[in-house]
Amino acid sequence: MKKQIHLALDLSWTQVETQWRIPGSLVGPHYPEVGLFEDVARLAEKGGFDMIFFGDGTGVPDTWGGGIEDAVTYGVAWPRMDMSPWITAMSRVTSHLGFGLTYASTFMHPFYTARLLNSLDHITNGRMAFNVVTSQRRSDFANFGYDELVDHGTRYERLEEFVDVCRALWDSVAADAFIWDAKTGKVADPAKVKAINHDGRFFKVKGPLNVMRSPQGHPVILQAGGSPRGTKAAAHVADHVFGLTKSIPLMQKQRAELDEAIRLEGKDPDSVGIIWSIRAIIGETEAEARAMKESLIAGVSREAVGVWLSHNSGYDMAQLPAYFSLAELQRRIIEANASPVGFVGLLAQKYGMDAEISRDEFFQHGLEAATGYATALAGTAVQVADRMEEMFEETGSRGGFMISLSQAAPRQALLNMVDYLVPELQRRGRYRRTYEGRTLRENLAS
Repeated sequence: MKKQIHLALDLSWTQVETQWRIPGSLVGPHYPEVGLFEDVARLAEKGGFDMIFFGDGTGVPDTWGGGIEDAVTYGVAWPRMDMSPWITAMSRVTSHLGFGLTYASTFMHPFYTARLLNSLDHITNGRMAFNVVTSQRRSDFANFGYDELVDHGTRYERLEEFVDVCRALWDSVAADAFIWDAKTGKVADPAKVKAINHDGRFFKVKGPLNVMRSPQGHPVILQAGGSPRGTKAAAHVADHVFGLTKSIPLMQKQRAELDEAIRLEGKDPDSVGIIWSIRAIIGETEAEARAMKESLIAGVSREAVGVWLSHNSGYDMAQLPAYFSLAELQRRIIEANASPVGFVGLLAQKYGMDAEISRDEFFQHGLEAATGYATALAGTAVQVADRMEEMFEETGSRGGFMISLSQAAPRQALLNMVDYLVPELQRRGRYRRTYEGRTLRENLAS
């Protein structure tokens, strides 16, 4: 039997959005409507998707030019809502679809987060995933009382302890602790409810968690660390890793580095999948799909691209000279304690760290990255499935794909995935025809 590809739908507002201007988009003056999200959830479950994923951020981008004006004007990475209430609504109209919720360990407290995720896991009957991030975005840090970014390594040390505390709290109440004995009046067995008494570098938490154990024990943990320190953290905390799509050799390199880090943690690399982020554009014909792809970059201003690049790198790209080396730009990003991987890191891997690039060339590459154009697989279902299958096999056949879909995309874009792409993967024996598990954890393991 062929190894199965897992599919998630990334419904984040993470890129420079253009599709709200396309006829048929459900986003407009009445956004956000809960019915929009419920409709997407029903369609995703019809297509057998493992989960809908929501990346998040808590600040309006202000790194570009030191202000929020262009971010607000062009709708770059905003508006963004805490998606937990919306997940509750989507879970009520579905039975199997999972949901990925993002919070930053740099700003949150593990007791509150563990309790919230546990509660959502009960509401969804065991269908929650927790995407834990550190954040490298200055506007996020400013909203939580920081004047500067916290050191990159320190952020990951806090993340590791954060998840360790969450897991201890989720285990602090045994699955059979509650007895509900009407005759004796006993609600629970105190021998099965234990304090965790955690006293670490970043957190001091007594515990136990004051709710029942969640249906799947622990929500599924996702983490996207791609730097050497981030890979080490991902190996320590993650059930599955969220990876950026790049050339197959670079994807293979990330898979090998993650496998080695997982072995050093004393765990089985085969148990941890990488879910690669892609944008899949499916048309009934290749020409139709390519026209849809070109619409992603139509009429996007340089200011919008600059906002996205600056927000996600932690460095103000408005300061770039006419010509510069990628090595110098990377050095400045690292000095700012921002992320040493991402768009600039990928450019350096493609062209070489010492490559010199013009400002115009840099922004053209940035346009294609910010809109998802650079990594978009556009074609018929057969063509896109061919490429996905190749990427899956060449990177170890463990995990799958996180397909990015703008909340503003026309409904037909998702229908084309459900009606054309999923059946093509099923025909090849690469995708489930029915949900086999009861919980998200069970479905991701199948």
